[in-house]
Amino acid sequence: MPGRTELVQGTLELLILKVLALEPAHGYGICQRLDQISRGVFQVNAGSMFPALHRMETKGWVAGEWSQTENNRRAKYYRLTRKGRRRLTTETKQWARASLAITHVLEAG
Repeated sequence: MPGRTELVQGTLELLILKVLALEPAHGYGICQRLDQISRGVFQVNAGSMFPALHRMETKGWVAGEWSQTENNRRAKYYRLTRKGRRRLTTETKQWARASLAITHVLEAG
């Protein structure tokens, strides 16, 4: 689809952490929020989202709790943990450093 792009390898977890730093959400809600914040550039499907959330829950970066959605459906809502906040800070700094280095390389010349 025009206007959409693939996520850079390794960035999905960083983006999920950022969305959950804004507010707790269920998996579908996280997908919608990423689409909204990226202005339609990033579209994450359930086949990528839910394995990532499971990995992050196992690592202790997010915690999930079953609850009712606004449409009265059962869904697992995720929230950022203290460990997840620390990871978000670390990953954000690493991403900023790497993206600056890439910009320097692309502008060389």
